Amino acid sequence: MSGVWVFKNGVVRLVENPGADTVQGSRRKVLVHTPSNEVITSYSALERKLTSLGWERYYEDPDLLQFHKRSTVHLISLPRDFSKFKSMHMYDIVVKNRNSFEVRDMS
Repeated sequence: MSGVWVFKNGVVRLVENPGADTVQGSRRKVLVHTPSNEVITSYSALERKLTSLGWERYYEDPDLLQFHKRSTVHLISLPRDFSKFKSMHMYDIVVKNRNSFEVRDMS
């Protein structure tokens, strides 16, 4: 894995291609549910997949969509607006669900 580690608001994350979201013509990333090979295109589709994996929705913060899995300490926090769903959110889901999701370059 190559990229730049960014520390912002108390969170460290790996940015593979800094500025790629703003560079015209760059490849976009998509989150794929690997068992079904389905590209996740909405939060409702993502919520169905996460629920089937044992994740529960939290409703405490109105600005975020949050999911928690009882058997772990993991929490997935996503922006409420799907258009703000970025690769860092996708990788967070992949790390917490290694056998169920992957991030791919959109072709």
